[in-house]
Amino acid sequence: MADLTLTRQQADEIIAHAKQEAPNECCGILTGDGAVVRKVYRATNTEKSPVKYNFDGLELMRIEDEAAKSKWDILGFYHSHTFSEAYPSTTDVKLSSPWGYLYMIVSLRDPMKPAIRLYHIDKTQPDGEQIQELRVELAP
Repeated sequence: MADLTLTRQQADEIIAHAKQEAPNECCGILTGDGAVVRKVYRATNTEKSPVKYNFDGLELMRIEDEAAKSKWDILGFYHSHTFSEAYPSTTDVKLSSPWGYLYMIVSLRDPMKPAIRLYHIDKTQPDGEQIQELRVELAP
């Protein structure tokens, strides 16, 4: 059983976003219910950086409002790594939320074979950050 399910079309949209923003990181929001992504929202990386991303606060509030009107939750966030593997960097861990969101990373290290991986970063553990990889399922 998957920890998160999204469609092939949604995965392709995330990969397309990453390729369009390269060499800078892209970022976006995954909304849905339970463990099913219902809509992927592209967001603006205000850092415009190849190694860091940050959301525009007003844009984030607009997306949260739109998701709430659809009765969807914010399930997590996605961003790209243009030169490294799809694994949380030290910066990703440092800037992650303590509220249990999921983090999807798409790696363009090999642009012909983009890799998507999903993580939960638990900063509440007494022994420091805990990175747990989760299973992603691509539905038709």
